[in-house]
Amino acid sequence: MRNDILISARAWIGTPYVHQASTKHAGADCLGLLRGVWREALGVEPVAAPNYTPDWSEPTGEETLWSAARAYLREKPRTDAAAGDVLLFRMRAGSVAKHLGIQGKTGEGATFVHAYMGHGVVESPLSLPWQRRIVARFEFPEEGK
Repeated sequence: MRNDILISARAWIGTPYVHQASTKHAGADCLGLLRGVWREALGVEPVAAPNYTPDWSEPTGEETLWSAARAYLREKPRTDAAAGDVLLFRMRAGSVAKHLGIQGKTGEGATFVHAYMGHGVVESPLSLPWQRRIVARFEFPEEGK
């Protein structure tokens, strides 16, 4: 478990939702939360995030966010849950994966921290409807790797 990741993610709770933003207490979207946690836990981001639209390339069907996650995070089995994991969600069947969260509690009463439009950064129950939307699970790389 990467406890530092979860501590960092929870420190962002209450940050308002702002598309493409990545500043604690000022604004973040789901990718911005992940980027901010990366900077706090690992240092400089490996690449600058390009501009992106809220639909995350749905019209083209390209899995842009999933490809980026595979490039910079370490993929792991979806059933191998640990606090601090990065969760990738597909919000609707047939659409691209376009939402990210960070696993909080595991097991019964599981939670995840995410930036949610209209709510900001919150820790939500990882309820069955959310669990069904998980398409991939990742972990942050170790520092310096």
